[in-house]
Amino acid sequence: MHYFVRRPWDLPQHLHTEKNVFDDRGRHRRDFLKAVYGGMGGIALGSLLSGCEGPSLDELQVAGASEVNASLFPATRNADFEYGRDETDRREAAQFTNFYEFSGSKSVYKYIDSFQPLPWSVEVTGLCAKPQKFDLDDLLKLTDLEERAYRHRCVETWAMTVPWTGYPLRSLLEKVEPNPKAKFVRFETFNRPQEATRMRSSSFPWPYNEGLTIAEAMNELAFLTFGIYGEPLLKQHGAPVRLVLPWKYGFKSIKSIVKIELTDEQPATFWNTVNPHEYKFEANVDPAVPHPRWSQEREWMLGTKERFDTQPYNGYGDWVAKLYS
Repeated sequence: MHYFVRRPWDLPQHLHTEKNVFDDRGRHRRDFLKAVYGGMGGIALGSLLSGCEGPSLDELQVAGASEVNASLFPATRNADFEYGRDETDRREAAQFTNFYEFSGSKSVYKYIDSFQPLPWSVEVTGLCAKPQKFDLDDLLKLTDLEERAYRHRCVETWAMTVPWTGYPLRSLLEKVEPNPKAKFVRFETFNRPQEATRMRSSSFPWPYNEGLTIAEAMNELAFLTFGIYGEPLLKQHGAPVRLVLPWKYGFKSIKSIVKIELTDEQPATFWNTVNPHEYKFEANVDPAVPHPRWSQEREWMLGTKERFDTQPYNGYGDWVAKLYS
């Protein structure tokens, strides 16, 4: 027997639109379009309807522009990393995103106008010899930027392949000299309800936070990221600085980071706090472990909808499997 676990953002069933109303309206709309535009020919009608597919890439980039200095982009591509499949169209990646501070839908670009990624700083504190606060310019110039072609797998089964620009998280952590007692790293994002109105909801434990073991954080794959597709991050991608962890489900790759803390205790994390039954602290991509409400054996690509078998650790086992043996 399957049980539906209602999440805090799910609309109560009694408020759902009746199926017959939806179907009737959809049928009437299609009949209307055929009647009015039938004489225009298939090409003209197709052009008319194409406007319903969403915003253009230019519109998405304007909506998400962060005004970060672009002089350091693009960076040189690191040849050690390859997708093994086609790169995701940048428009598809910019239009379909998760960022719950702004919206529970995928159309985050509609709700980010008020968000101000500049000025920005990241405080690194906790069990380390040299705790300090880095402004964005400090972070961008801390070491050479590089571009990596990473696969990205969401716990919701969608996937994408995009080029991120940044450097290993390890480079930043080494600057503060972690204490040997540090076993975990906690990450926290901004807390600005006036800019991200969904943060006014008491249904979630704001601000968004995530965590890793110190071994995971120091792994070569853990990538502190400032850009995508050879340009600074758009707001919907987590401007101006985010984490990218390609072997874990996407909710672990926290966006718009303001604080990093080294600690000797496993930190509470956002989705694990909201629903520990569905969102584990470790959250490694694993086709053999289903989500309580769907299988993780397959994934589908943004844009093309092409389907692939899910790979353990999202195909990065050579890099990270040793962390869990």
